[in-house]
Amino acid sequence: MNILQISFDGLQDSEKKIFLDVACFFKRWDRDYVAKILEGCGFSPVIGIEVLIERSLLTVDDYNTLGMHNSLQELGQLIVTRQSPEEPGKRSRLWRQEEVRHVLRKNTVHLSAKAFSLMTNLGLLKINNVQLLEGLEYLSNKLRLLDWHRYPLKSLPSNLQLDKIVEFKMCYSRIEELWKGIKHLNMLKVMKLSHSENLIKTPDFTEAPNLEELYLEGCTKLRKVHPSLLLHNKLIFVESLKILILSGCLKLRKFPHVVGSMECLQELLLDGTDIKELPLSIEHLFGLVQLTLNDCKNLSSLPVAISSFQCLRNLKLSGCSKLKKFPQIVTTMEDLSELNLDGTSITEVPSSIELLPGLELLNLNDCKNFARVPSSINGLKSLKTLNLSGCCKLENVPDTLGQVESLEELDISETAVRRPPSSVFLMKNLRTLSFSGCNGPPSSASWHLHLPFNLMGKSSCLVALMLPSLSGLRSLTKLDLSDCGLGEGAIPSDIGNLHSLNELYLSKNNFVTLPASINSLLNLKELEMEDCKRLQFLPQLPPNIIFVKVNGCSSLVTLLGALKLCKSNGIVIECIDSLKLLRNNGWAILMLREYLEAVSDPLKDFSTVIPGSKIPKWFMYQNEGSSITVTRPSYLYNMNKIVGYAICCVFHVPRHSTRIKKRRHSYELQCCMDGSDRGFFITFGGKFSHSGSDHLWLLFLSPRECYDRRWIFESNHFKLSFNDAREKYDMAGSGTGLKVKRCGFHPVYMHEVEELDQTTKQWTHFTSYNLYESDHDFLDQIWK
Repeated sequence: MNILQISFDGLQDSEKKIFLDVACFFKRWDRDYVAKILEGCGFSPVIGIEVLIERSLLTVDDYNTLGMHNSLQELGQLIVTRQSPEEPGKRSRLWRQEEVRHVLRKNTVHLSAKAFSLMTNLGLLKINNVQLLEGLEYLSNKLRLLDWHRYPLKSLPSNLQLDKIVEFKMCYSRIEELWKGIKHLNMLKVMKLSHSENLIKTPDFTEAPNLEELYLEGCTKLRKVHPSLLLHNKLIFVESLKILILSGCLKLRKFPHVVGSMECLQELLLDGTDIKELPLSIEHLFGLVQLTLNDCKNLSSLPVAISSFQCLRNLKLSGCSKLKKFPQIVTTMEDLSELNLDGTSITEVPSSIELLPGLELLNLNDCKNFARVPSSINGLKSLKTLNLSGCCKLENVPDTLGQVESLEELDISETAVRRPPSSVFLMKNLRTLSFSGCNGPPSSASWHLHLPFNLMGKSSCLVALMLPSLSGLRSLTKLDLSDCGLGEGAIPSDIGNLHSLNELYLSKNNFVTLPASINSLLNLKELEMEDCKRLQFLPQLPPNIIFVKVNGCSSLVTLLGALKLCKSNGIVIECIDSLKLLRNNGWAILMLREYLEAVSDPLKDFSTVIPGSKIPKWFMYQNEGSSITVTRPSYLYNMNKIVGYAICCVFHVPRHSTRIKKRRHSYELQCCMDGSDRGFFITFGGKFSHSGSDHLWLLFLSPRECYDRRWIFESNHFKLSFNDAREKYDMAGSGTGLKVKRCGFHPVYMHEVEELDQTTKQWTHFTSYNLYESDHDFLDQIWK
């Protein structure tokens, strides 16, 4: 410590002050922020901090955060403590909560406001939730930082001088008015009054020429922003202001006129205000980078002058439900990269949108009246994301959309588009494409005339989405064709050419089978076909599939052969409420066999859920209820021949109750082992509980997966439990209704895998003749 003391003693007085401030207050704070706070001390904190860094007394990381070695911090705090070992109130700095309370208490119960009267040199004050029963008469005029969270009074002391204040912060306060008249705020840079719900108006900022940031979000009673914020009475503008946040000021109906230029204002946030329009003078904010007016429910128009913002990058108008028209763009806006118009009432975007060459995101989600995409959209050379979902009046998209080569994400879901232009399916850089919910009647009576001759007789296709060749989408990783009315043969056979595809969503369609070429999708990981009521068969799935959902496929009769090509280590197949599978209780075992045959050396897990009410007799250990305990297992003497462990349970999914119908409900069935904090789970929605049926969950774990999760089966005693993990989040306390009836455990030996192979062959021969009338106990008889 003596060596460190020598380093401290060699510093200039200003450098010593900075060192002590960092040791007591500013460790792990932003370097620039600390310099800003210390600027009013009569020396240059920027130079002082640099000196301390050069002498290795301070550090700065990649995030510009100040650091200090623990030993140096202890030294600094010790130096301050030595200033008055017995009486904390006589020290230059207080940072420990108990010492601050000691100084401010006049007795053992209440904090004394008079204590502040004695602190004439107080420079930094940061306190939370301090109640003052006597009111407050004085605060030091040397304050540079005033941070009083939940300030309890309606006003500040009338004699308060803030000549040296750099940051003024009173979030969640009860203050109604800061002060009357004008105060000299020459050094003020940041003012934060967020969520001060009683604040009615802002103070006069005439003497605050260096104000950079003003935060007023959540001031729900704020009605008036003082004109001095944008115009000085002596025609001296608040040119330094960089950030102005008025979001959540529900009573704010008018934004003041702007006179002259405010070059530094970069962010203007007006979300959730009651503003009806912006003044034409807003054009003077030509340095604006971000303008947000989200959820301004009464905003009905925008000035044309908005296109004068040459630096604007983000324009957010989400949820402005009365906004019916977006103004013409009169000059090129090179920097605008995000335009959010979702939830507005606009019917179209102007053809001049081509003057936004830097636009990367155009969001028109849920614009119920939007009906036309201009052909000039091909001028958006940088566009990466176009969201048209929920534009229910949109029937066509222009062929020129296919010329936007930069486009990576296109969402046309829940629109009236039935015959998208073929150019869309030739976009070589497109990664995500969604037509989900495009399933209504044709957009015109003559639409069927455009169908190929071989589909003319298929009336079901007339209400479905019309898909051309898909092979041009060579970069596509996600394709959503859910709820598109796709019948048998409607999915192009060349879907197998989408070699980059990772996710494929085909739920709520009308096909009976899928194209066999789907097994060529070598990168496909997730396949979802929920509620496909006519689906009867699954083709051979691609080798790297991980997650398959065929929940609610009430006509599905077989899963045999689906996993023959599977090579992925770890796969989940859900067949909840696929009730025809109830006829064949052995599907789970057959699927496990196919998985083990295809994956010669499984490293992870296999999981499937199918309708069923019995634990297969093959399981060595079985028990009624939601848990099973295994004591002195016989397989401990033959461990080298075990290839993994099978676990299963039968659970009951309750029928929809009135309570579930009123709100979205989901289940999370979890399997846990005592002594391990890592379980397995399946999650599914309450919509798959129409039948109030039983289901079987079969889980296979490889020895490697057991080791990684610390599931120790090589012991004389272990316990497995099943439960609905969502029950602990059920605030009503009535439970989710999911019940585990019985469960089982079985060590899987190598010879059993070989026997399973023979079973599969017998089952394949049997079902090839009588698929629908098969004996539901066939597999149990074999394993018996």
